[in-house]
Amino acid sequence: MIATKARNTLRWWQRTWWVGMLALLPVGPVMEARSQSLSTLDETAESIIHYDAAEGRTDPIAGLEARLTNATAKLTYDSKRGYLPALLEALKIPVASQGLVFSKTSSQRDRISPRTPRAIYFNDEVAVGWVPGGQVVEIAAMDPQRGLMFYHLEQNPAGPPRFTRGDDCMRCHLDRRTLNVPGWLVRSTYTAPDGSPLAMVPGFINGHNSALAERWGGWYVTGLAAGDSHLGNLLTGGAELLTAASNPNRNLTNLDSLVDTRPYLAPGSDIVALMVLEHQSRLYNLLIHANYEARYARDWPANTAGGGPPAWARRRIEMAGEMLLEYLLFRDEAPLHGRVTGTPEFTEAFQRAGPQDSRGRSLREFDLQTRLFRHPCSYLVYSPAFDALPGEMKTYVWTRLAQILQGSDTSGVFNSLSEGERTAIREILRETKPEFAAYCPAAK
Repeated sequence: MIATKARNTLRWWQRTWWVGMLALLPVGPVMEARSQSLSTLDETAESIIHYDAAEGRTDPIAGLEARLTNATAKLTYDSKRGYLPALLEALKIPVASQGLVFSKTSSQRDRISPRTPRAIYFNDEVAVGWVPGGQVVEIAAMDPQRGLMFYHLEQNPAGPPRFTRGDDCMRCHLDRRTLNVPGWLVRSTYTAPDGSPLAMVPGFINGHNSALAERWGGWYVTGLAAGDSHLGNLLTGGAELLTAASNPNRNLTNLDSLVDTRPYLAPGSDIVALMVLEHQSRLYNLLIHANYEARYARDWPANTAGGGPPAWARRRIEMAGEMLLEYLLFRDEAPLHGRVTGTPEFTEAFQRAGPQDSRGRSLREFDLQTRLFRHPCSYLVYSPAFDALPGEMKTYVWTRLAQILQGSDTSGVFNSLSEGERTAIREILRETKPEFAAYCPAAK
């Protein structure tokens, strides 16, 4: 009954546009975070989340700093690209994940242009931004408890390597587009020939929700999308905003006609890697949001003058949990209309990362014909951020996921999951995520 009420409220939320609901909900400090200043969370939220605290960080950069201190890791400075190659190796970020964005949409906007795009490299937990000649390497690293942490690594050959917290990133990475948590953001903008963003692409949502026709404005894209158009590789002038359908450069296997990629570590900007980055960006924001909401609900008496109804404290867990579940199970994914083909280096390496069940199935298997993945359940169910969900939230998510995958909930948005899809996901998770098996035991 409670889950049904949460889903009904969520349906209304989606019909009235997702950012509008966030402004209307009478929830706590997570919705009051201010992106206009360099402060991160408000005072009450900070007392619960401790986002700005220097101690207790558990993100990958905190781990790398510890390894540098005890000399179990070393970052070597490269004369052409500074610390970038060594940093990617230390963080196990594949070069094949490279995406090139030429819109001036970062703290290094003065150096970014269609001739000198910003390179983005990423894995499941970290994204690194690099611009030729830039004074810093930009880093966004996922802390399972606090959210996305931002760092700058100074490109100083005199060393030693020094990481500093990049609070200026919050001007973009803490607002309604990130669910008002310190989160990931992938944008699509109409872009002038000098790289200046002219306008956001109407309808574009950070994540796998948007059709390809709304994606990658301001980005270079290499790879083939057989049945779809997109806005990659497209410059526009003045008030003329070209559409994806009129894009002459949508299917490029190389960027030779547009930009000199020799300064970069890879020659392209892989379409499949960009799709993966978009998917995990919004899911991580939903995980952070779910984490925060559960912790605020747990601390409800301290957050509310005069107290508050316990039912609403539970309700905020349910609503955040339903939002997470729908995205986790790709219920709002924009369909593909034909084969998408990227570079084998990224596609094959990503799929090998597993884990696999006894039949060789994995949540990292691509489909790339009608949707992103073969099995519509995100691989980030294995992430430290998922594992770090507070007990109340994790119990809610596992319980609801078991109901959905066992077929006892086929109502509303989840009725589009076929019996075969439910069975495959259920079997894969039972073998590869032991914690799930406790909530969804195999039939005897």
